[in-house]
Amino acid sequence: MATKLIPLADKLVLRPIVQEEVLSSGIVIPDTAKEKPNQGEVIAVGPGRRDDDGKIIPMEVAVGDRVLYAKYTGQEIKVENEELIVLSERDLLCKVQV
Repeated sequence: MATKLIPLADKLVLRPIVQEEVLSSGIVIPDTAKEKPNQGEVIAVGPGRRDDDGKIIPMEVAVGDRVLYAKYTGQEIKVENEELIVLSERDLLCKVQV
């Protein structure tokens, strides 16, 4: 049985995108020498946050969007041997168009 994460309010779940880094000389930078990725794919979104009147403000991102997020934000979790990040929409910096 697969675990399904359902974010609440303005939270979302990301799958970090790790890009292999190769220098112009052809040298591959190993994972241990790189910083953590700050780009991810949205795999689940909450309904949005509520304003002062109780109305839901919809999320600006959707499942499948690629986003950049601020470093040192969110909660890293491991679900079924997969590293995921749960964070608030306000911790996103921008969408990435590929």
